[in-house]
Amino acid sequence: MLSLVRTHPSQPGSGPLTPGSRAGLGAALALLVIGCAVEVADGREVHYLPLFSAAPLLVALAGSWRLVLGLGAAATLLGVCFAFAEPTPSLATATGLGTVAVVTGIAAALASVRQRQADRLVELSKLATVAQQAVLRPLGPQVGTLAVAGRYISSTATAEIGGDLYEAIDTPYGVRMLIGDVRGKGLDAVRLASIVLGSYRHVAYERADLRAIVADLDRAVARNVGDEDFVTAALVEERGGTLTIVNCGHPPPLLLRRGAVIPLEPPAPAPPLGFMPEVRPRVERLEPGDRLLLFTDGLGEARRDGEFFPTADRAWRLLGHGTVGDGLASLETALVEWVHGQLDDDIALVLMEYAGPRTDPAVAVPSWEVGATES
Repeated sequence: MLSLVRTHPSQPGSGPLTPGSRAGLGAALALLVIGCAVEVADGREVHYLPLFSAAPLLVALAGSWRLVLGLGAAATLLGVCFAFAEPTPSLATATGLGTVAVVTGIAAALASVRQRQADRLVELSKLATVAQQAVLRPLGPQVGTLAVAGRYISSTATAEIGGDLYEAIDTPYGVRMLIGDVRGKGLDAVRLASIVLGSYRHVAYERADLRAIVADLDRAVARNVGDEDFVTAALVEERGGTLTIVNCGHPPPLLLRRGAVIPLEPPAPAPPLGFMPEVRPRVERLEPGDRLLLFTDGLGEARRDGEFFPTADRAWRLLGHGTVGDGLASLETALVEWVHGQLDDDIALVLMEYAGPRTDPAVAVPSWEVGATES
């Protein structure tokens, strides 16, 4: 699937000059001008010609191989002009011209290798972005009757995907959301996250009870991990103004209501997916305007000088105004400022807002509200 959206990198050296290329070219031209001025001031004897070879080397640091060859040719041409102006051509002058030509060739080769590596990094970055979008599909701005936004904050500037996961789906049983965190990092964490999300996207439409979804996800995790691997997760369902949460070892969601921030702790602790969790749902009635923040433990562990980010204290001020997307953007900005841009762990965030009850009479009522007891 990735090959369908793969873009082909431009040929090395093509395209407009980058700021680095322009800076290198400017420095190289200035060096040539200074070298010419010194040679002219020194008289008709050529003494400083080998210094001209530094010009293509400067361009090779950030410019294309074509630019290196062009500047090297200019440096060689200037050297030839000085050689012809010399009263008696010398071996040192010929050696200087050869040095400029050889260094130009070496610099062009280095620039070509550097450009190919840069193009490869750009290509890998594009593929990582596509992979992230395949694993973590964009959320919102509306899922069913809920306004929903999701955000992934990577702790590494060069990585755009990790083991944190989220999803929100409008199903026949209401809007269902999942947030989770895979133990570990790297490709194994990404693989397990994709397995959990793939399973969830299927069973969320098939199971009427969130506890059955947990059982399905637990089996999917157990089949694909080692003895010490697991996935913490929280599943949330909204049906007709009723909020149901099952929590498998995950940080409790925060309910934002009329200026208050309420952690929705589970009725009883449960282990993560992979350890056969027995979960008890927590049921809440929502009010119009309520917002719910789902997050992974990277948010709770973000700290500066040993002091943790005060999520609960700042949640309403950051998340309670504007759109849900604006709220997550404000939270990310405040968080990055708090840790001075140095996060220790990736963070997944989902923020939803409940506007009012669904008017569709076909939406089912949760089974535990019509006779089933919490287990």
